[in-house]
Amino acid sequence: MISRIWRTALMALAALMWMPAAHAVEYINVLTGGTSGIYYPMGVALSQVFGKAIPEAKASVQSTKASAENLNLLQAGRGEVAFTLGDALSDAWKGDAEAGFPKPLNQLRGLAGIYPNYIQIVASADSGIRTLADLKGKRISVGAPRSGTELNARAVLRAAGLSYDDFSKVEYLPFGESVELMKNRQLDVTLQSAGLGVASLRDLSASMKIVVIPIPPAVVAKVGDAAYQPAVIPARTYEGQDQDVPSIAIQNFLVTRASLSSDTVYKVTKALWENLDALVAAHAAGKGIKKENALKGMPLPLHPGAEKYYREVGMLK
Repeated sequence: MISRIWRTALMALAALMWMPAAHAVEYINVLTGGTSGIYYPMGVALSQVFGKAIPEAKASVQSTKASAENLNLLQAGRGEVAFTLGDALSDAWKGDAEAGFPKPLNQLRGLAGIYPNYIQIVASADSGIRTLADLKGKRISVGAPRSGTELNARAVLRAAGLSYDDFSKVEYLPFGESVELMKNRQLDVTLQSAGLGVASLRDLSASMKIVVIPIPPAVVAKVGDAAYQPAVIPARTYEGQDQDVPSIAIQNFLVTRASLSSDTVYKVTKALWENLDALVAAHAAGKGIKKENALKGMPLPLHPGAEKYYREVGMLK
């Protein structure tokens, strides 16, 4: 009788020991950006897509300082999927100390190219700023320190013959805080690298008269980086913007880390491309996400799980 009880107890213990492996939870934390930008609402939509498409996983979203922080967090294993600008991704993969990456981030792997960012330089109408040359002596915000936006600001201003020393004041602030300072007349201009119609600039244009400053193709050429391409901010993107404005576009990417399982990354990649409507619903910038652009300009190797999906749909041979 006693031996039967012990046998039953041992069988129950063995079953309990196997349960964690059978019910292991896969975490998918999506690293985004500030809540007033585009990465964040897109990331929320993605986490919801992953939660439904991969029910055995626990999906979440995290607000961050965007590209550079996201890439460093992935390298440290503190996230699974991240948004990033293409130039920051290239700098991270190669290891560019000036951009905030003293060593190459060798754990990063590619998932997909998504929508383009536009470098949008927006001034208050009463600041007198109409051209890049007019920026001298003005008060500007260039994005959070070493964020993708701030790296873009350095590149574009340098190409225009400007440095931070040319401004009377330089603030390193996220989009929402920059806009609040402009509303309070504490800043003259904000530079924001984001998808068209970003909430922060829509809010600004609804609150005060603005001018979207043109970035001519000649300045784009002087940047000297293929990641930067001439683009146009269409008329009426923001209230009071009556004409098309030349600008610069840079591709955004979704990336992951090498240590994430191929099975999970395959499911993540498949879920992304089969649920684009959810991203469009999250933000109009989602309309710029095209499967045919998924692999264009990818500056680092694909994760094997993503590679499996692209082979399956005939995009890789």
